[in-house]
Amino acid sequence: MARRSRRSRASRAGCAVVACVAALGVAVTGVVVLLRQGDGPPVVAERCAAVLDGTAWYLTPEQADNAALLTAHGLDRGLPARAATIAIATALQESKLSNITYGDRDSLGLFQQRPSQGWGTPEEIMDPVHATGRFYDGLVQVPGYEALPITEAAQAVQRSGYPDAYAQHEGRARAWASALAGWSPATLTCTLRDPDGPGSPETFAQHLARDHGELTVSSAADAPGELVVDARPVGTGTPEEDVRAGWALAQWAVAVARPEAVTRVRTLDQVWDRASGEWAVADASALPAGEVRVTLAGP
Repeated sequence: MARRSRRSRASRAGCAVVACVAALGVAVTGVVVLLRQGDGPPVVAERCAAVLDGTAWYLTPEQADNAALLTAHGLDRGLPARAATIAIATALQESKLSNITYGDRDSLGLFQQRPSQGWGTPEEIMDPVHATGRFYDGLVQVPGYEALPITEAAQAVQRSGYPDAYAQHEGRARAWASALAGWSPATLTCTLRDPDGPGSPETFAQHLARDHGELTVSSAADAPGELVVDARPVGTGTPEEDVRAGWALAQWAVAVARPEAVTRVRTLDQVWDRASGEWAVADASALPAGEVRVTLAGP
């Protein structure tokens, strides 16, 4: 009888434990449900990609903006895409393609140029336009730079203590230079959150002029809210070059979509939409070669 009594008490205690665990499970489940119900929309990881030979090479939106500047200035000088590849690879190594305010000794900016070595004043070097111009000034003085390995071409300009390090960035730099120069159509995309506020046509035009020079920008008469950019001056005037220039400008607009609150870019029969982050066939008539249409976020 004593054993049965102890077993009975043990059995009742076990049941109590199971009941408590079950109750705790219900409570925890309730808490989890409440937490899930309280979750906001998923956080979008912002990034941009350029695809070349089946491989996607990623940059942050800030890096994409700087790659767009480097490539645009190369095109403005009439330089081949190889020059932009070298410039982007160099900046990736020197500053991670960011306009940083620090570096080794007095090095500054995208290319870690040094005031003490004659690259300009600190203020000039921190201006990406000045820094890019000085880099290309040096690059075009290198005989046969187009055919040189990136390590040799970049080192001839930079005089780095680690010249071999530039080579690791060649794949990424080639993909971005090819897309931003218009040689790889519909390969540059950005995944972005919704704009923080409305875009400004004036600010967009200033950004465009800084990178690509004074191109014609107007409001679309047949589509309120769209800006029309004539990209043909980016090329050399042939029909094939007009197509390439249109793609160069269209993918530039995608690369600067975050700071300029761009929500849509069209060229030929293709459209990039911020909501999807991808290029697709447009539901409107194809645009003439060299024409790019850009939509900014509204108020």
